Amino acid sequence: MTTQPAPIVVGYDGSTGSQSALRWATAEAVRTMAPLRLVEAFELVITARPSPGHVVPLEAVRTARQTGLDAVAENVRLHHPGLTVETRLEGGPAARALIDAAAEARTVVLGSRGLGGWSGLLVGSVAVQVTTHAQCPVVVIPHDQRPHAHLGPTVLVGVDGSKASAKAIDFAFDQAEAMHAEVVALHAWTSPFLTYADGASMLQFDEAKVREEARLLVAESVAGAAAEHPDVHWTTELTMGGAAQALVRRAESADLVVVGSRGRGGFTGLLLGSVGQTVLHHAHCPIAVVH
Repeated sequence: MTTQPAPIVVGYDGSTGSQSALRWATAEAVRTMAPLRLVEAFELVITARPSPGHVVPLEAVRTARQTGLDAVAENVRLHHPGLTVETRLEGGPAARALIDAAAEARTVVLGSRGLGGWSGLLVGSVAVQVTTHAQCPVVVIPHDQRPHAHLGPTVLVGVDGSKASAKAIDFAFDQAEAMHAEVVALHAWTSPFLTYADGASMLQFDEAKVREEARLLVAESVAGAAAEHPDVHWTTELTMGGAAQALVRRAESADLVVVGSRGRGGFTGLLLGSVGQTVLHHAHCPIAVVH
């Protein structure tokens, strides 16, 4: 008995952001030979005093939305005949629909902002909620991707030795292999190891030693994924300072940035750590948050 692979779920609402997400998700579904599932949600807005002659039956709204979603799916099938494309129209909040869909998905892909989002926000509330609560990797496509010039495609991944970071590294190498891209494994530290030197009262640290230990941490963290993807070239970048800021700066020349949902030292009650939140709100390339 053949088990069907988990689907690539894409949040779709007709916005420019969701169209970009659909393109990314379609390419991922074709690469992984997984079904593509388009999920659209709608909420019924009831006013206290509806205008006479302007009341549209709920079933008519649902039918119209389903027809539009089916047309989008059919267009994808037309360009990718071998791809299985499914549609789901869900009543209720979009974030809840996508979080529920994530329970059986390989990856969820959505735009950073959908219809009705505040134009001043880089990331809408739906993207924040889904990346925080989804049970699978979530890829967010920013609405304002900035073109950049570099020698070749790059996948940037944050490395800190945590379990979430290990999953992010696996995801990054998998994506890099598909994109024929280089992996840049970035590690940053803000608290160097402090030791007493010759009984002196002033705390000092050996920066060379700290950097070497950081290099070993990255090498050990990446070793497994690198062995499974021998054709993927990867490099290490080490920096002193905040990890979030370092990732955002380096993301300016990356095609995808991958972070774990929570790193070392994060509060266990938080589902999405401060680094993930900062990158999500400030990076201008696709961002993958891996749980």
